[in-house]
Amino acid sequence: MKFGYALRPGVLKQIERIETTDIVMGIPCYNNEDTIAHVIETVSGGIYRHFPDAKALIFVSDGGSTDDTREMAESVPIKPGQERVISIYRGLSGKGSAMRAVFEAARILQAKACATVDSDLRSITHDWIKSLLDPVMEKGYDFVAPIYYRHKYDGTITNNIAYSLTRALYGRRIRQPIGGDFAFSNRIIKNYLSQDVWMTDVARFGVDIWLTTIAITEGFNICQARLGVKIHQAKDPGESLGPMFRQVVGTIFALMSVYKTVWKEVHGSMPVDTFGPNAFLEPDPIEMNLKRLIVRFKDGMTRFGPLYQSIFSPEVYRNLKESVAMEEREFTLSLETWVKGLYEIAATYDHWRHHQSDLLTVMVPLYLGRVASFVNKTRDMDSFESEKVVEQQAEKFERLKDYLIHIWDNRQSREDVVDDYS
Repeated sequence: MKFGYALRPGVLKQIERIETTDIVMGIPCYNNEDTIAHVIETVSGGIYRHFPDAKALIFVSDGGSTDDTREMAESVPIKPGQERVISIYRGLSGKGSAMRAVFEAARILQAKACATVDSDLRSITHDWIKSLLDPVMEKGYDFVAPIYYRHKYDGTITNNIAYSLTRALYGRRIRQPIGGDFAFSNRIIKNYLSQDVWMTDVARFGVDIWLTTIAITEGFNICQARLGVKIHQAKDPGESLGPMFRQVVGTIFALMSVYKTVWKEVHGSMPVDTFGPNAFLEPDPIEMNLKRLIVRFKDGMTRFGPLYQSIFSPEVYRNLKESVAMEEREFTLSLETWVKGLYEIAATYDHWRHHQSDLLTVMVPLYLGRVASFVNKTRDMDSFESEKVVEQQAEKFERLKDYLIHIWDNRQSREDVVDDYS
């Protein structure tokens, strides 16, 4: 069923009774009873401290939590001059539908600024609220992306795919394009709501990269806000990727097809305006099971080897096979192999019309192999030092962009080869 609104009728009436507001703070959530109270309390306090004269709505957009998330959200005291609405959104299950409900509320209330923060945050502070909202409220920006200090093994999809691809494709150095905590102007929200994507993977975990890509490609004023250390419920990618990997990477690839005339004309990259103090703190460590990552890479090479041979160039396939023979402590999947391989998969995705989901599935072992290689390379580095490795990777994506354009324009579809593996 296709819904015209993500807001339910009763919630819509609640919002209409508020009439107007200056700030909408959205909190998408699902089964976050342990953290939601802290997030709401901090959001409320941050608005009250930094924007004391502003009318504000704290909008909790819930995915139908089966724990006590909504009850906890209702029980937290909020500061004077603020409203609170707690809603179970309508639409596909996922963060994107939750964001859509927040945007609808902000649009109806004609909010000057809207920000969203994740509901599992343990490190959110009052200053986060100021850092996110100030560029929209005071400086005229339409889109504010976060910059966090994260442990070197947190955000592996960002570090190995999303940041490098976004930078190389669209020429803007947005460090956390799927960061989760953003701010928006009313102008860009109107654009987001006009797009016919809310019944696709954008309505799930693909929304963050979609928001960022739209902001860049459609000419909005963008910037970044330094928020400090991010502490949340991080996971070992070798243990549980869930649907997030497929939805994020699938959205990136789908947007490459939509905006191919844009990114083909982009060369190099530019930094974006960035606000906030640049004082690095080492985040708490995150354990990574290196052995599991390598085993899953090698199992994938065994299972999908003939399919990989049909997808990848002889050079990339040969280098992948060489990695299979490596021992754990010496394991590496070279940067050039990873960049060319990812570009070849992206070009294949554009040509495959019926097996795109299968292509994302067979990509997972290669991604885990690249993460394992990153773990080995940065073993003796702190998170600040490992950031240089991420930057070197992004620069490599830029240098090999002509390779992407060449294979994109010359790749032939071979979807028939996947039938034996799906």
